[in-house]
Amino acid sequence: MSVAGLICIKPGQRTRLIYRTITYHGRKNEKKGFGIAELQTLLTAAHNQLRAPIVLVWDNLNAHVGPTMRAFIDGRPWLTAFRLPAYAPELNPAEGVWANLKGRLRNLAVRGVDQLTAIIKSHLKRMQYRPGLLDGIIAGTGLHLAQPP
Repeated sequence: MSVAGLICIKPGQRTRLIYRTITYHGRKNEKKGFGIAELQTLLTAAHNQLRAPIVLVWDNLNAHVGPTMRAFIDGRPWLTAFRLPAYAPELNPAEGVWANLKGRLRNLAVRGVDQLTAIIKSHLKRMQYRPGLLDGIIAGTGLHLAQPP
């Protein structure tokens, strides 16, 4: 099971969580996780959902920094990307989402990957409706968001 997500902040609106999941069953030709194409689809979907330009701040995962992704970003006037320092999970709000999710899954026994997927989606859906939690996760990074002039 793989999850990719974005915490979205827009001045004057509630903080949002946009995510996608991929469940791997071990079948032939099945995606094991998020590759460049899936990340590009997530970013495009976020742009369409938010109806606004995106300033993306993300870590140095190979799929985030390679030439294919760079070309994708450069070809989208609505997308600007910045990278976090080489190893700085404490600055990455997404890490707070994953930590919160993992805390909810602790000591959980499931029958299979499909049940795990359903439970994870349920928890993430609940997070989407708790903007205070998402704001707290962002505050936990110590990052300060400047308001536009």
